[in-house]
Amino acid sequence: MPIVINEIEVNVQVAPNSNSQGGFSAASDNASSREAIIKECVEKVMEIINQKNER
Repeated sequence: MPIVINEIEVNVQVAPNSNSQGGFSAASDNASSREAIIKECVEKVMEIINQKNER
């Protein structure tokens, strides 16, 4: 019996990295890490959508 998922809820919590001086990463590092996180999330969502479409 196939399972149909009508709704997917995704929760993400991102904590800022701190460097050895106790502050936050440089703005460019912070922006690139955010882009990497967004890219990974989009890839996972696309995988789920592709799996759904294969059924």
